[in-house]
Amino acid sequence: MRSLLRYLLKNYAFVLFLLLEGAALALVFNHNSYQKSKYLNSSNRITGNIYQTYNSVVDYFHLNRINKELSEENAWLRSRVENITGVPAINDSLVVTLESADSTYRFISAKIINNSVNKPFNYFTLNKGRNNGIKPDQGVVTGKGIVGVVTHVSDSYAVGLSVLNSRWSISAMHKKSGNYGSLIWRGNDYRTADLTEIPLHVDISPGDSIITSGYSSVFPEGVMIGTIQDFSRPDGENYFNISVQLSTDFKALSYVEVIENQDKPEIKELENIIRDDPMAN
Repeated sequence: MRSLLRYLLKNYAFVLFLLLEGAALALVFNHNSYQKSKYLNSSNRITGNIYQTYNSVVDYFHLNRINKELSEENAWLRSRVENITGVPAINDSLVVTLESADSTYRFISAKIINNSVNKPFNYFTLNKGRNNGIKPDQGVVTGKGIVGVVTHVSDSYAVGLSVLNSRWSISAMHKKSGNYGSLIWRGNDYRTADLTEIPLHVDISPGDSIITSGYSSVFPEGVMIGTIQDFSRPDGENYFNISVQLSTDFKALSYVEVIENQDKPEIKELENIIRDDPMAN
């Protein structure tokens, strides 16, 4: 402690300079939006570069698994294109547009370079950003199922909210019956989530598929979420308690597809009109 005090007294001018310089920079960034945005973009870029370098090293030792995942991604994308458009998919395309009478989806290939699974509120980082067409509120999927939704973007990177986040729920459908409810992760096990609001009269069984309902502009209908693991009928309740085995392995995420619903602005514009209409409330 004495040595530290002697050092501070000896170099007080330099220490004072550092403190004043730090205070000045803080004032500049907090009160000038341009400098603040440049600082945040630089910070995001540096962090993203660190994650990307680390993942490049890790990927070298997992090439077989990554190749398998990429094959699954391509198969899933080809099936989506063929089912919706009737036109065979182009194998080497990184961006695929799927058109139907109701909506147009654009799939942008990306890679997860940071991911968490053991927190109450889990997020992931993508190696693509605004310059690649990534925007907030776009869904993220793999060939096995849903991953999450984009929340923040910089020029070259994006951060997303994982399915493994107890603050988020997903509109999900029991494929066999067409009944829909909400999928919620309770923060316990990264392999399972709970499905609510499925009425007791619905015929359900372990192994039944749970898919996206299409009732939001984030995911198209029919993207795999998981299968029913088990369920119970609570006394005095009108709905099942359903545990869903998630189809996505959140501990082995690598390459993903980001979904852009190109009709979303038009849909949101109409929904906002209804929301603001006093006669509709």
